[in-house]
Amino acid sequence: MDSKTLFYILKRLLLAVFTIWVVITVTFFVMHAVPGGPFVGEKATTPAVQAAMEAKYGLDKPLMVQYGTYLKDVVTKLDFGPSLKQRGRMVMDIIGDGMRTSAKLGVIAACSSVVVGVVLGAVAALRRNKIIDRVIMVLTTAFVSMPSFIMGSLLLALFAIKLGILPANGSTGKGLILPIITLALYPTAYITRLTRSSMLDVLGQDYIRTARAKGVSGPRIIFGHALKNSLIPVLTYFGPMLAYIVTGSLVVEQIFAVPGIGRAFVQSIINRDYPLVMGTTIILAALIIIMNLITDILYKVVDPRITLE
Repeated sequence: MDSKTLFYILKRLLLAVFTIWVVITVTFFVMHAVPGGPFVGEKATTPAVQAAMEAKYGLDKPLMVQYGTYLKDVVTKLDFGPSLKQRGRMVMDIIGDGMRTSAKLGVIAACSSVVVGVVLGAVAALRRNKIIDRVIMVLTTAFVSMPSFIMGSLLLALFAIKLGILPANGSTGKGLILPIITLALYPTAYITRLTRSSMLDVLGQDYIRTARAKGVSGPRIIFGHALKNSLIPVLTYFGPMLAYIVTGSLVVEQIFAVPGIGRAFVQSIINRDYPLVMGTTIILAALIIIMNLITDILYKVVDPRITLE
């Protein structure tokens, strides 16, 4: 690894740290600027009880003191404090429980999307303007245009309610099938179109024509040159896509009652659980930042001609 690459990685790491600090700061002050409070809606809450609850969780201290304490705990101990609604549980434990399900959901959906999308995109490119190419393009256009909550509702109505083949509740292993399909359809369609476009561009390059003129076999041209070089745009999309699937599964987890981080995040907003909202936002933002950094570094691995600046 050369000095330019190391300098680029260091620069991106510092930028990532700064970005996460901005997320922490903005989320903290925005949450505390929201009218009302986490204990306002509770039954039988008198001013004295509310004051005691605020004192217990340190909400009676000046805002800057709360911010300094929170920032110190997050940086030094990765401690987001206790949940205000799920009494007796720490925010990090709740996030960890939710992430185990959401990460499994997201990784399976993302990997399935890449495998199916690359295969369909390559087939469409190699059979350009044939019937199979047109069928693939029609289906991918439909899946790209359809929002995940509509697709999820349709799959739920068809396979869980109408046919009764799969459970509607995503709390079981078999119940994760429909959420995975719902999350995978859009990125699969997008990667298919991306791979087709990229591969058609690569197949028209001079070095491909030269390889054919030298008598290089078709499979070697396709798998050794065309497909490898056409995967760079897919790699560009994969990192943010994985982060997006894990962080953007809020609606899908609500539809299928999946006990993941997305569902916990939605419930924390409804319940005004400030520590859980802030902790979830920070973790999800950090995940997106890290995945973007890893993707940029992988560019260099896949194509050494790329210069990182």
